Amino acid sequence: MPPHLLKRRFVRLLALVTVTAATALGQAVAAPVLGAPVLDAPVFDREFADPDVVKVGGTYHAYATNGDGKNVQHATSRDLKRWQPDSGDVLPVLGGWAAPRRDLVWAPEVFGSGDGFTLYYTAHDRASDRQCIGVARSASPNGPFRPVGDGPLVCPAAEGGAIDASTYAEGGQRYLLWKNDGNCCGADTWLRLQPVSWDGTRTTGDPVRLIRQDPTGDGGVVEAPTLVKRAGRYVLFYSAGDYSGDQYRTGYALAPALTGPYTKAAEPLMTTESLSGTVRGPGGQDVVTGPDGRDRILFHGWRDDPRRRVMYAADLDFANGHPVVRGA
Repeated sequence: MPPHLLKRRFVRLLALVTVTAATALGQAVAAPVLGAPVLDAPVFDREFADPDVVKVGGTYHAYATNGDGKNVQHATSRDLKRWQPDSGDVLPVLGGWAAPRRDLVWAPEVFGSGDGFTLYYTAHDRASDRQCIGVARSASPNGPFRPVGDGPLVCPAAEGGAIDASTYAEGGQRYLLWKNDGNCCGADTWLRLQPVSWDGTRTTGDPVRLIRQDPTGDGGVVEAPTLVKRAGRYVLFYSAGDYSGDQYRTGYALAPALTGPYTKAAEPLMTTESLSGTVRGPGGQDVVTGPDGRDRILFHGWRDDPRRRVMYAADLDFANGHPVVRGA
């Protein structure tokens, strides 16, 4: 067997033994990155930060932070590999509460509610001078989405505002996940879970704190929550660190119940190093089911210029309940 194949086989075997042994001892372990995936090329080679992906029929719709002259970017695909950009802006007008600054429209989230589609977006609240989360609705995933309400949906000004909305639903209840933007002003950053109406236009309960930043392990900030349930456990993916540098990364935490307690993994899921340096600063992730029925993780990263974060996709598996990135 050639040396490089022998080494890869040894890495896989060592990772499997590590997970099995740690599980037997009842210890928390980080997910092994089996095979040290090398992502040779992005699936969408243009600025497309903080991708959110939703499947409608046989079409995948991806939405991203402002760029290309748009508040919210939009692209479609049938296979998660080849993407067609939308020439229009799916959120042409912001809510009246928001400052008309396209450069401060971030991190969209879209879902279908059965009677239309809801888009969450982060924008700058005029009243509080903070980034806050607004909501818009459309009859189609292609938009245009129109703002709902006279003010932002979530805006804890005393805690720095709110950014990075995502959603999770089970048992007929929908939840909004978000981050208080404490790193804007020297406060803690918490990822939170809050019940909302089925169409997402109203909060229906108080938020619950899930995890916060670790000054050493998280680079001082956690953000971009994504929640899934696999094998009876809740898996909370998140991004950590400074998005403009090599140290930006994707981590995860596990919990036996929806509201926790969540335990962070000992090691990140994806880093510049674990992706062999071919993708730098992997983060802003979303998880979606691929055409073959298996999980995919889509995320942004960069090569030479951190101001140009493009979209990548990788296979996502679970070993003993821990997520494992297996490569593109």
